[in-house]
Amino acid sequence: MIKIIIADDHTIVRRGLKQILAGTPDMVVTGEANNSLELMDQLKENEFDLLILDITMPDMSGLDVLKKIKEMYSGLPVLILSMHPEEEFAIESIRKGASGYVTKESAPEELINAVRQIYAGRKYVSPSLAEKLAANLKTDKEKPIHSSLSGRESQVMIKISKGMQLSDIAKELNLSAKTISTYRASVLKKMKMKSNAELTMYAVKNNLV
Repeated sequence: MIKIIIADDHTIVRRGLKQILAGTPDMVVTGEANNSLELMDQLKENEFDLLILDITMPDMSGLDVLKKIKEMYSGLPVLILSMHPEEEFAIESIRKGASGYVTKESAPEELINAVRQIYAGRKYVSPSLAEKLAANLKTDKEKPIHSSLSGRESQVMIKISKGMQLSDIAKELNLSAKTISTYRASVLKKMKMKSNAELTMYAVKNNLV
């Protein structure tokens, strides 16, 4: 029997979900939570096999709740339930550790199928979401490493690659040397590099200088 906890601030939604799941022979709702505090209390006191989590919680973003749960209860599968269309939050939810994403407009059969797949250790994504995920992953792979830098970080990286000293960059950008040093450290970390020489080689190779 799959023991499920539902976290949603709408009583009617929770009742509807319970009714759908009650019609299956292998599922039972053993916990309910109206907000993130109630949810965390329930998780501390009881054991569950799966969490159905509304992405729009009254006291904390569902994505923030998801992050907290994956940190504290990494083995608990989470199925995100949302009133928002897939393209708005689904990819971000999966990236942050959710095992699946269904909208509140989904058919009961889809919800039941999602629960069973997730409980079995698999991810649940609809065919349309699978296409979006594949396209998103492809786009990420095609992006150059420096695309993750902020505007200011890019400025600092290019000036360092041109051979400028940190003190000169600070004067030119009207910032402190300490601030420029912090930007440099952030650039190296994001680009997984260890020296100015590596930055320079990368910048030249990618026609940034």
